[in-house]
Amino acid sequence: MRKPMMAGNWKMNKTIHEAVALAQAIHEAVAAYDHVDRIVCPPVLALSSVQTALTASPVALGAQNMHWAESGAYTGEISPTMLKGVVEYVIIGHSERRQYFAESDETVNKKIHAALAHGLIPIVCVGESLAQNQAGATQSFVRGQVQAGLAGLTGDQVQALIIAYEPIWAIGTGLAATAEQAGQICGEVVRATVHELYGSSVAERTRILYGGSTTEKNIAEIMGQPAIDGALIGGASLKVESYSVMVRITHELYG
Repeated sequence: MRKPMMAGNWKMNKTIHEAVALAQAIHEAVAAYDHVDRIVCPPVLALSSVQTALTASPVALGAQNMHWAESGAYTGEISPTMLKGVVEYVIIGHSERRQYFAESDETVNKKIHAALAHGLIPIVCVGESLAQNQAGATQSFVRGQVQAGLAGLTGDQVQALIIAYEPIWAIGTGLAATAEQAGQICGEVVRATVHELYGSSVAERTRILYGGSTTEKNIAEIMGQPAIDGALIGGASLKVESYSVMVRITHELYG
């Protein structure tokens, strides 16, 4: 059985002190809900301080991005060797990275390979725009992103990573795919593509998250979809109350 995951992407929010306070409050609120993997992804400046604050906590730490090179003349970037030993997870290919910082399927693939080579667990994001959704191109586009992102990986590597389906039109807009729509894409597109590439055993072990305006109000319905193994949470993860309720609901569903 795939263990559910609630991963909070804090994006460009919180100072170091604010991040530490939020992480400590989240730990206190969700420490007992051990049927769920709980992850927080603060801004990179706060990672070291939050790591210290979460020492011996069941709440794991993730980064929001990384470069594929171990070192070099890449001003402003963070390498996998810098993250190793600080975080366990790293978000790769978030739509905001693709949209605002020109990330492509090729660079996403290079980052996935680099993360795995350094013992980091990638949370790989895929998802279509509103125009693509309305044009009926969701399935072909998301399938292509999954294929390109996983290129060159072994089955063991694929079942060790996490894929997050995040329709771009539902991120930060207050809009969300219905639970049925999200479940359909996660199962009939994302998991089906993994099955086509690597077979049923790998497909059944690979965890797939849904992201896009997930909140405590819709998480039960979303987690009721058998193809969905958790959520990549944006705004709701910045509030202890909403994030902890989402974790509790998921814990009770899987308890």
